[in-house]
Amino acid sequence: MKKLQNYINGKFQPPVSEEYIENIDPSRGVPFSLIPDSGMEDVAQATEAAKAAFPAWSGMSLNQRSEILMKLSKGIEDRMDEFVAAESLDNGKPVSLARQVDIPRAVSNLSFFASAVLHFASESHYMEGVGINYTTRKPIGVVGCISPWNLPLYLFTWKIAPALASGNCVVAKPSEITPYTAYLLSEVAAEVGLPAGVLNIIHGLGSKAGDAIVKHPDIKAVSFTGGTATGAYIAKTAGPMFKKLSLELGGKNPNVIFADCDFEDMLATTVRSSFANQGQICLCGSRIFIERSIYDQFKNAFVEKVSRMKVGNPSDLETKQGAVVSKDHMEKVLSYIALAQEEGGTILAGGHQVKLDAPYDNGFYIAPTIIEGLSYDCRTNQEEIFGPIVTLCPFDSEEEVLKMANSTQYGLAATVWTSNLKRAHRIANQIHSGIVWVNSWLVRDLRTPFGGVKASGVGREGGWEALKFFTEPKNIFIKE
Repeated sequence: MKKLQNYINGKFQPPVSEEYIENIDPSRGVPFSLIPDSGMEDVAQATEAAKAAFPAWSGMSLNQRSEILMKLSKGIEDRMDEFVAAESLDNGKPVSLARQVDIPRAVSNLSFFASAVLHFASESHYMEGVGINYTTRKPIGVVGCISPWNLPLYLFTWKIAPALASGNCVVAKPSEITPYTAYLLSEVAAEVGLPAGVLNIIHGLGSKAGDAIVKHPDIKAVSFTGGTATGAYIAKTAGPMFKKLSLELGGKNPNVIFADCDFEDMLATTVRSSFANQGQICLCGSRIFIERSIYDQFKNAFVEKVSRMKVGNPSDLETKQGAVVSKDHMEKVLSYIALAQEEGGTILAGGHQVKLDAPYDNGFYIAPTIIEGLSYDCRTNQEEIFGPIVTLCPFDSEEEVLKMANSTQYGLAATVWTSNLKRAHRIANQIHSGIVWVNSWLVRDLRTPFGGVKASGVGREGGWEALKFFTEPKNIFIKE
């Protein structure tokens, strides 16, 4: 069984503990590799390497850093098939999704920030007769990047790309549940000549390796994507240390459908926004609100489409729903289906574990599930499930649907379907959310700010926002 290794100071090395964790293939429910069970000592080694590399890396010209990041991007692209297969194997998602979305987006993340940093300009403010203020932006130093399991390489590169482009050195931890493509990226880093110590990748548990990153005094900023409870812990721990924090946390996103929508376009997109990646995308619309006059029409059409979705092994190109990421997560999702029934919900489709033929008979498969008849404020509609479950709820007025949409502690993303432009502006403006898509879903311009409000996070990623986060501004005044 293959043993993944940490990547520290340009070298592959085992954890100090010499202990490893099994990495499970969700499609078969069996281990296929081992990952380091890293801890404080491994993070300390990585941090020292990053500190040593920082003067030279930050002192490089923008063009030099840009060229190296472009090589990283090209290195992933050149090994596309290998990365696609690894992402599907590690996460349980269909190979087709990894090829269409995950790996191409990782390539784009690196190339985008390699280019963006060349155009990242500072500001000046002239005071007539007094002098001029100008702003410089310098890299922070050593930063920590902790990424989740649902979009492993996609979100890993989304963090490290702006950090590296800005001149920082990085200690990064991918999820222990889906570490494989981050390991492959470390191979690419070694192949393309990324200077030693600039990017250090530590594998292991969040409670040990992740915690050590958050607590290390020489790591001056932490960018984290994951659960709200973990984000709260990071804020509590890192706040007194005066670290910069970017926290992209949970979501319970509303999908608001008005009767005047383009029905066929809405229906096709809603199937995708509900169940893409087995519903394991923080942007999925898990609460669907439908104007009452088209509720039955939508319900019948939606159930029919979802019931035809193939749940199968991820390597089958006809598979629309692969495995959820782990046995523990499968049991969590199934427990919420049971809770929904206890709360009075009616299952219209799915609602059960799916058993496939060998060798996938021990995999973690759940049928895409549609539930109606629940109150908007019940637990099922308030708590993040992060799986292939959506609820349907009718509404009669804008005021009513806004009350329901805004009722959760979360505020990450929302979708609004209407042909009325004034209504689109009005509703989008009143939804408590960091992102609102109108008549679409998951259209991502890498230049735009990404993040949520309320318990969905602190700060923004993407474009200039990411480059600003990974730099420190300094105002300098020159007297005339």
